[in-house]
Amino acid sequence: MNGLQTNNAPHSSVVVPYFIFGAISLLILAVLLIMADESLLQAYFNTKLIAITHIAVLGWASMIVFGALYQLIPVVFETALYSEKLAKVTFWFSGFSVLFLSYSFWIASYVTLLPYASVCMFLSLLLFVVNVGLTYKSATLKNIKSTFVITAVLWLLITELIGTIIALNFKFNFLSEIHLHYLKIHATVGLIGWFVLLIIGVGATLIPMFLISHELKEQKLKYAYYLINGGLLVAVLNWFLFQKSELDYLISVLIIGGVLFFVSFIYDSYKKRLRKKLDVGMQYSMLAIAAVFVPFILIGFIVLNASFEVEFMYRIITFYGFSIIFGLITTLILGQTYKTLPFIIWLNKYKKLVGKTKTPLPRELYSEKIASIQFVLYFVFIGMFVVGFLINQLLLIKIGSYALLLVAILYNVNIFKMITHKVKSIENE
Repeated sequence: MNGLQTNNAPHSSVVVPYFIFGAISLLILAVLLIMADESLLQAYFNTKLIAITHIAVLGWASMIVFGALYQLIPVVFETALYSEKLAKVTFWFSGFSVLFLSYSFWIASYVTLLPYASVCMFLSLLLFVVNVGLTYKSATLKNIKSTFVITAVLWLLITELIGTIIALNFKFNFLSEIHLHYLKIHATVGLIGWFVLLIIGVGATLIPMFLISHELKEQKLKYAYYLINGGLLVAVLNWFLFQKSELDYLISVLIIGGVLFFVSFIYDSYKKRLRKKLDVGMQYSMLAIAAVFVPFILIGFIVLNASFEVEFMYRIITFYGFSIIFGLITTLILGQTYKTLPFIIWLNKYKKLVGKTKTPLPRELYSEKIASIQFVLYFVFIGMFVVGFLINQLLLIKIGSYALLLVAILYNVNIFKMITHKVKSIENE
């Protein structure tokens, strides 16, 4: 973490609550997967799956990302966060909105609760967007990585705007197409525009830093930026205005091409790394990068629209969402948590002691043994779900769900071990 700038870092009270909420959300997510039972193998738009998806992307992934991003802004933008107070308000408003929204989906209250929950969610995300946008405006460093991040934040706003319009339509019924049409746009913009672009922007900064790689060609990142955003723009315009199925091939080629340029950039970083041995955090990260191919293979499969039965195609679409949320996003977050949170806690506890006494290393704030067991169990979860989806076997899905529950418990143990860490110096032991 030597490359991380600490002068502009926010106080840990801004960042840590997001990690706590995210960790607890992962636990809730695992419990909901067990409770959802056979709903997991039904059509991807059933109420239980939609509730689980929103807990996963908003309660778990986005809350961790918000916290991490507040900490990483001094690195990516080379400036301090615009307002720490606004970040704290955003946390409480977002936390309430996530629970309100997910509960509305879980009980299928589309007319009574969902419109109000969606408006709350939109406003809370707007606070985040304003804070990051004003920070970017005053940034001294504006390169391709920071451009990825700010563009991802804009796509997040568009995602939530579309989601709010869909929710309001349940009550006021003003849209011309069925909800599934807009749900496709909402999901694509959210998963690709928000998460994938953010992962590229932050990953292109952190992964070479952690691997200690130098002399990388950022031109590949520029190609990735224009191809992915070009594909998203064509997708949104086509699906809203023209609805030409022929353009779906072009959209897939543009987005997949952009992701391949990013993977090539990371591969260059891996080849040129000075740090040969990967810790558990980087093992997760490399697994996530390898898994990035799966959803894009599935996109090709879905676009080709092979003559399979409808139920099988529904499972493939669910599998596509699963591969992005758990194969890519969750895997990366689990790994990067062990790279960022220990440093955030260490910085808060030991910054004033540096040079005065010997202090523990950031990685000594959590249990590496627990993290390693968690890594193996996560493999079990992924494997059981993948096979379960493909052969339509609920028993494997259940085994995978319980494996994820164990992962979530171990993850929470390490999170709270770090957060409750007491200051100590080696000499005083």
